[in-house]
Amino acid sequence: MTKKRRAVVCLSGGMDSTALLVRLLAEGKKVYGLSFDYGQKHRIELARLKQNVNYLRDNGIEIDSQILDMSKLGSLFHSALTDANWTVPTGHYEQENMKQTVVPNRNAIFSSIAYGYALSIAIQEDSEVDFSLGVHSGDHAIYPDCRPDFYEAIFSAFSIGNWDSEKVFLNLPYLNMDKADILEDAGHSIEKLGLDFDTVFRNTCTSYQPDKAGRSHGLTGSDVERILAFQKYGRPDPVEYRSPWEDVVRQAQRLERQFKQDSSAGFDA
Repeated sequence: MTKKRRAVVCLSGGMDSTALLVRLLAEGKKVYGLSFDYGQKHRIELARLKQNVNYLRDNGIEIDSQILDMSKLGSLFHSALTDANWTVPTGHYEQENMKQTVVPNRNAIFSSIAYGYALSIAIQEDSEVDFSLGVHSGDHAIYPDCRPDFYEAIFSAFSIGNWDSEKVFLNLPYLNMDKADILEDAGHSIEKLGLDFDTVFRNTCTSYQPDKAGRSHGLTGSDVERILAFQKYGRPDPVEYRSPWEDVVRQAQRLERQFKQDSSAGFDA
């Protein structure tokens, strides 16, 4: 019997990593998920992730999923995502003020842990392992640690700094996709797995400022990007917002138009 290819994936409980999870499963890989409680205010994303892991299990799909408690990091890092006294900015996801949502060196820290885990599995099981991340083109403007040159450099450093590194392969399938492309890719994977699209994505959280029930007002950059992706994909987002879907779409479109107008005016000046 041929051994399944292994894949380690960083799972946030958000839309992108969830899409990558179902893609890896649809490809027939044995998946090891790593998630991080780093003191983020939108910790509900981890609860949603657990719901999806249970949903997969109920449908006969097992993954090895672990959540690492690194909550102390939140008190060390300067970011609107971890500081309880700092309001998450609203607006288009490429606006300058969205840099407030950067968590310093977050992806380097998470990637280092996930790479070490992937390499350990590769050595212990004498197999090749994909080190998989759901970063995509929409992340590139605001998040330097989501750009191709960052991952090329850090993966090179990991490879140089470890024995047996030839067993681990960097897998960034969404690097040049936008969020609507990711939804389309996930749709194919979910259909292949025999799962329900709305259930999978209802069990996610992309908002940086949800209320206690996990509902968003739809105005933060991460919300706007997600809403516009679902609108482009042609179906409503199954997560619950504080306002009806038609209203949050109009809000997101208004913010996008305003951003384009402001960008154009700035360029012309």
